[in-house]
Amino acid sequence: MLTLQRLAPGDVRSAALWDAFVLSCPAATFFHRSGWRRVLAEVFHHDTHYLYTQRDGRITGVLPLAHVKSRLFGNALTSLPFAVYGGVAADDEDSATLLEQAADQLGRDLGVDHLELRQLQRSHDSWPKQELYVTFRKNIEPTEEANMLAIPRKQRAMVRKGIKNGLRAEVDSGVERFFKLYASNVHRHGTPALPRRYFELLQREFGADCEVLTVVDAGGRLLSSVLTFYFRDEVLPYYAGDDEAARDLAANDFKYWELMRRACARGLKTFDYGRSKQGTGPYAFKKNWGFEPTPLNYEYRLYKRDAVPQNNPSNAKYQLMIKTWRKLPLGLANWLGPMVVRSLG
Repeated sequence: MLTLQRLAPGDVRSAALWDAFVLSCPAATFFHRSGWRRVLAEVFHHDTHYLYTQRDGRITGVLPLAHVKSRLFGNALTSLPFAVYGGVAADDEDSATLLEQAADQLGRDLGVDHLELRQLQRSHDSWPKQELYVTFRKNIEPTEEANMLAIPRKQRAMVRKGIKNGLRAEVDSGVERFFKLYASNVHRHGTPALPRRYFELLQREFGADCEVLTVVDAGGRLLSSVLTFYFRDEVLPYYAGDDEAARDLAANDFKYWELMRRACARGLKTFDYGRSKQGTGPYAFKKNWGFEPTPLNYEYRLYKRDAVPQNNPSNAKYQLMIKTWRKLPLGLANWLGPMVVRSLG
């Protein structure tokens, strides 16, 4: 008999079974790991609902959900806030159906405006979907030379420029240098920064699977940094920040080359450049690296709204907020940021 269960806080045994299933299920991603429940609860104080199906004592499907409620950005049940991937990961259709039905009922019980499942694959043609985002994934070649040659010529020249400039990459044990570059970077773009405590907890929760790589010049000046997740045989650079001098020295290109080179040396198979909005600078940058976009299938059940939400900087109604945020002193922006961004996800 197939049963529906909930992962309870502090249930270490069930969390271990959950994570073992996630590691083995082809449809699961890094963001399905149970540790995200603790991160979302401790940093953002979101109520979480981690549903799973079980048959004969064996987990057959998981669906991590979080309830994000905001006067400014709406009331949503999402899988998963602050994650580019989410939704149902299941071994069979019956398990997937039961999890989706449970999420639908939970959304109605909570009185949310909508349910959002951030899935890689389209599951329901009849459900409204978000068509703004794409992801970029590519196989890592078996040798360093092959990976270098796979980069288009113009971008390859930028990587070589960074090498010629004497840049070097260092793995950091903490997030201090990363956060300095990240917070300054997002402030220049007019968006609030996630709290430093969030990144610290990610490192503590996921250990070696959450790594910070920082690029400095020959004199040790901070130029660029990236916080990366590792899952199975995949590498996923997820959060990044650059100094204004990074562009002229090609530090950004050097950073991603170093990450790819090190992933190749570790025998990893997939480089996941992550999510970008179509028509943006990051979208073009990843295309220039020879990565092809794949549309992301974010599917929705709408309860109290007529259209898919657009809580992103591309929405014209947020332009005044973005312009105002850029003018705030960096210290004030870093203090206010967590109160705003917790409701975005």
